Amino acid sequence: MTKHMKNKTLLIGFIGAASGCLFANVSAAEDAAADASIEHISIIGNQRTMELSAGSVSLVDEVELEQFEYDDIARILATVPGVNVRLEDGFGLRPNIGFRGVTPERSKKINIMEDGLLIGPAPYSAPAAYFFPLTSKMVGVEVTKGPAAIKYGPNTVAGALNMLTRPVPEADEGQLDIALGTDGYQKAHGYYGKNVTDRLGVLIEGVNLQSDGFQELDNGGDVGFEKNDFNLKVRYDLSSDGYTQELVFKANYADEKSNFTYTGLTDEDFRENPYQRYAAGQLDRMEWDHSAFTLSHFIEGNNWTLATQAYRTDLDRAWNKLNKFVSSFGETLPSLLTIVSDPTEPRHLELLAVMRGQIDSSAREILELGNNDRSLYSQGIQSDGDLRLTSGDTEHLIEFGIRFHQDEIQRNHTVENYFMRSGALTPTGEGSRATTTNTEQTDAISVYLQDTISWGDFVVTAGVRYENIDGDYQNRVPGSEDDAQQKSNDIFLPRLSALYQLTEQSVVFAGVHRGFVPTSPIQNESIEFEKSNNYEIGYRYSGKDSRFESVAFFNDYSNLIESCSFSAGCDTDLAFSGGSVDVYGLEMAASTEFSLDSGLTIPVDLMYTYTDSEFKESFYSTFSLWNFVEEGNPLPYLAEHQATLSLGLEGDNWAIKGNIVYTDAMPESGQAALTGDPLDNALAGKYTDSFTVVDLSAWYRFNQDIRLYVKADNLFDDASIVSRRPYGARPNRPQQFQVGLKYNF
Repeated sequence: MTKHMKNKTLLIGFIGAASGCLFANVSAAEDAAADASIEHISIIGNQRTMELSAGSVSLVDEVELEQFEYDDIARILATVPGVNVRLEDGFGLRPNIGFRGVTPERSKKINIMEDGLLIGPAPYSAPAAYFFPLTSKMVGVEVTKGPAAIKYGPNTVAGALNMLTRPVPEADEGQLDIALGTDGYQKAHGYYGKNVTDRLGVLIEGVNLQSDGFQELDNGGDVGFEKNDFNLKVRYDLSSDGYTQELVFKANYADEKSNFTYTGLTDEDFRENPYQRYAAGQLDRMEWDHSAFTLSHFIEGNNWTLATQAYRTDLDRAWNKLNKFVSSFGETLPSLLTIVSDPTEPRHLELLAVMRGQIDSSAREILELGNNDRSLYSQGIQSDGDLRLTSGDTEHLIEFGIRFHQDEIQRNHTVENYFMRSGALTPTGEGSRATTTNTEQTDAISVYLQDTISWGDFVVTAGVRYENIDGDYQNRVPGSEDDAQQKSNDIFLPRLSALYQLTEQSVVFAGVHRGFVPTSPIQNESIEFEKSNNYEIGYRYSGKDSRFESVAFFNDYSNLIESCSFSAGCDTDLAFSGGSVDVYGLEMAASTEFSLDSGLTIPVDLMYTYTDSEFKESFYSTFSLWNFVEEGNPLPYLAEHQATLSLGLEGDNWAIKGNIVYTDAMPESGQAALTGDPLDNALAGKYTDSFTVVDLSAWYRFNQDIRLYVKADNLFDDASIVSRRPYGARPNRPQQFQVGLKYNF
């Protein structure tokens, strides 16, 4: 066996351990031909393993990613059924992603992974994802929902989002990708991979992404961003007689400087100019530095595989932003959300004029800016393996994994007071003062075991995940040593799924699993973690040029927990219980390809998601996204209908494709119930706008080395309110154009 084929065969062995899919009637050679290098770690596998998966899985591959050259993960996931997103900055810098109706707030209830490993800065202690990997460098995006979620953890209600970075190529190659666009958009992306020896390969990759931004600050100011990302990979082939194995080292450094704000607009100001920004947000700025290191070992025997990976990530971030108004005279002033929600009240109108920079502030209208300075790390070691056994007509794929994980967040928050003077923020001279100084730390041991049994046309998978979580909270303010908490949780999470192959091209499947989301160490031990029973049933057809999948799901929450962070308007991370909640819906995806006599092809893809939810009891909550909840009301920021239509025309060396994305109106709180005209509800501030965005892209390949591409995002310049949290109406990304050139060498 050649080294080239050995590497690919080993990858398939590992994918089998990671995906939980049956490899019925798929030969090793067929699988090897479909996949690339070993350290390119997929949790799904190739197209054939997806077709035979007893669960809902989706893959956006490199070809699809290159078609639209998206930098925003939200736009990529718009093609995946069952994904709910709340937009925020328009560029996807801090996405809010949920699956199957879980809160999208800071993507904290899904497992965010890179190359099969948790990539969140502190996924147990502080799961809110204020950091997100740069999408521009990814060569694949995988979404796993349903029973298979118990393999990835700790969050098992929704599922896992796994992003694939570029593997070390098996032959010397490189690429330069340069793009320019409106609003000062610039992208410079390049990589080079080389085989130093027959056994040693190296890859270096770097991306610089920047934009001047699309908003306009009152009285001027910077509203843009710049991001950098650098990767190094080293792969060494350790294969010897009887075993195929490799050692892979990956190092990453990334940073960001972005002048974005939580402060939105009044609805009236939005309708007049959706891209206005108040002068009070002129100093709002996020800065972070991120580093990650991974050492991975992969080995394959005759009927088994084992992947062991040690990892460490560090994030230092500081977000300076407008918090609220304060008064030197002890007056209680309304919140920023209250001001922009009701600008007609005389006092609110006065404060709004200060925010706009139209009038100077006095000691009764001091603007408090907070600097949320945080340091986080995540580290651990995990092993995943599989064992394939055959007994007569029965085949077993036994999969197992164990992870030792530790993460921590240190908060060093400060605030400083400012006056508004002639449209500029000026320090009052009081200096900064500390507000939140604490540490949360978590040690977790996770184990999963499952067996996929196949005989004839039946496939049954039974498995269980175990989580042991020890959390430690400490207030570090001098004199507050007694303000500490330690807690421990043990949880068993079972799954059961079944698949029946109706024909060579179609299957039906169903599954049930226990959903779980842990609480962070700061949250009181009396607060029970989130738990649910989750069900799905589906049908999948996979033909030569066509695919269709339909999955109905039902998440039965016995205890829905939400933690409120700054992005939702809370001063600190607090936990709230919503009791019993039902979330249910239907996911559909279809694709086909028409071939014309001229040699052209027309690819067509359609995605539709229906999601509904209801609180099972009435209650009042101080959680701003719930408020006065009546039984039957829906969850906030969950669109009932979502749909995406992709239509293209492709030739031998060119292609043009369009995406039409529709997102239904979403309630702004659990208090909102859609009654009467949806537009009236939107105008009343109860719901976001429903909106439709059309993206168009095209590329032309001059030869095998040079490719030109052009694209238009939001072609018809739709301007809609996508959120009013935490402090007012905010827009989606406006019409933007880009042109780029790729050179392969």
